[in-house]
Amino acid sequence: MTHVIYFLKQIHSYAGKILYINLLAMMFISLLDGIGILLLIPMISMSGIVKLDAGEIPISEMFTFLQDIPSTLGLPVILAIFVLIVIGQNLLQRHITIQNTKIQNGFFRHLQVETYESLLHANWNFFIKHRKSDLTNLLTTEIARSSGGTHSFLQFMSSLIFTFIQIGFALFLSPNITIFVLLCGSVLIFFNRKFLKRSLALGKRNYTLGKDYLAGVTDQINGIKDIKSNTLEKSRMDWFRTITKGMQDEQIEYTKMKTTSQMYYKIASAVLIATFIFIAVNMFNAQAGQLMLIIIIFSRLWPRVAGIQSSLEQIATTLPSFKAVKALQDECKSAKEFTLKENHELKQIQITQEIECRNVFFRYHQNGSASYALEDINIVIPANKMTAFVGRSGAGKSTLIDLLMGLNQPEKGQVLLDGVPLTNENLFSLRRAISYVPQDPFLFNASIRENLKLVVPDTTEEQIWEALDFSSAAEFVRNLPQGLDTLIGDRGIRLSGGERQRIVLARAILRNPSILVLDEATSALDTENEAKIQQAIDRLKGRMTIVVIAHRLSTIRNADQVVVLDQGSIIQKGEFGQLAKDKRSVFGHLLSNQMEASL
Repeated sequence: MTHVIYFLKQIHSYAGKILYINLLAMMFISLLDGIGILLLIPMISMSGIVKLDAGEIPISEMFTFLQDIPSTLGLPVILAIFVLIVIGQNLLQRHITIQNTKIQNGFFRHLQVETYESLLHANWNFFIKHRKSDLTNLLTTEIARSSGGTHSFLQFMSSLIFTFIQIGFALFLSPNITIFVLLCGSVLIFFNRKFLKRSLALGKRNYTLGKDYLAGVTDQINGIKDIKSNTLEKSRMDWFRTITKGMQDEQIEYTKMKTTSQMYYKIASAVLIATFIFIAVNMFNAQAGQLMLIIIIFSRLWPRVAGIQSSLEQIATTLPSFKAVKALQDECKSAKEFTLKENHELKQIQITQEIECRNVFFRYHQNGSASYALEDINIVIPANKMTAFVGRSGAGKSTLIDLLMGLNQPEKGQVLLDGVPLTNENLFSLRRAISYVPQDPFLFNASIRENLKLVVPDTTEEQIWEALDFSSAAEFVRNLPQGLDTLIGDRGIRLSGGERQRIVLARAILRNPSILVLDEATSALDTENEAKIQQAIDRLKGRMTIVVIAHRLSTIRNADQVVVLDQGSIIQKGEFGQLAKDKRSVFGHLLSNQMEASL
């Protein structure tokens, strides 16, 4: 019952009083169902097919009004009452079913929205720790499975209410027989607890298999070029066959378990009904009318009891998925940055003087044994100037950029914007002031126009072409079959690397940022495209603060300041020409190595 109470609390937090109104309506339906059964006795007696004495039944007083009705009209009246009760019951049942569907699907959407909103507001460190495929699995498969658990819970409550009402009628008719049957049923439920434990274990295995399946498929689709170029098709197919065989076996195991528990209940119900009829006649001297009612009630009751067991098994199977979704929500909330609703009207920060890192220390795992990714960083980035960060791979360049954009927060020290510390209060304003161009440009599977309007929905055609001209992308866009309305495929795969990079730069410029961040934005381009991007960047100098991570040092000759990092520390800073003169320095070695490689 712990699982059921857990589901009840979660659904109550969403549905509120509507859930309890539905439960009361279910109770009323069960009462109508019981009244319908009780009407069978006078119906049978008045039909003359079987002679039963209504006085044998403890509730015979309910039918005394029928004695005043002429015998020729008695049966039609009872039949009419019976039909009206059934009509009312089914109308109410239809309404409850619709409401339950609204609760189930509404709760499903509630979980989706709540989880996705929590994800969007989680900090960057949260995404560093989690695989994207695991998050996708939770947002799709596991939330859908949790919704199935909601359906099972509503079925469970319906069956439970029906069962209690029918037991109440049976106790009123014959307490001794009913108590005997309930004791037998309790013993049966006790011995079937193992099915719930097996269901819970099965749910955990299903969750793990589903997560591993999506993670593997996602990785392989993303790496399909490597798979094909390295002829890894056979090993990948072996993995796929193995994991899908495991998923198939788990589903078969669940079906075996479910059908076994149902088989036990059906066999036990047949034995129990036969036993209690024998005992009722020989030990409790049950009368015919009383016995018939109890038989009718319990023949309808036992399938519901079996349904309760089935619903509990289904809830136990989906519970690991539901708990995983709630755990993700809780983790996201603890890693929350800011709420867009609270900050949606804040304007972007205009940097007029400088961005400063003062005594900054940062590490990804804040424990005693972890080393610092950045250590004692002191740097001033002048406003409307171009600052370039260089260094060997792993020197801490991207980590420092993440700090400047507020994606990570220093463990010690401060990031200052015109002398004001960067905090959660001004973080959103900073993000609105930044345009970021990554090394691997990301574009949506849509048209060029839609990708550009994503950042500025109300932009004009003229502004779009101006941004494209600025990024040296207008010429190739005009030559595309549908121009701005050309679909560019998944991640912009229908465009070349240089074309994608120039579209992303145009999108960044279209936003009219105060700060432009270029994270090795030209490292994957050929010389011609690199020159075009470099020309576009040079035209932006003086209009905005430009921060560049440079892989090719030739692209930062015009930088106002060059900062050299090594092992998380700043070891040199100054103008390009000044640093290039020191041939023995890290920058000098990097420059000479690149010059030799280009020969």
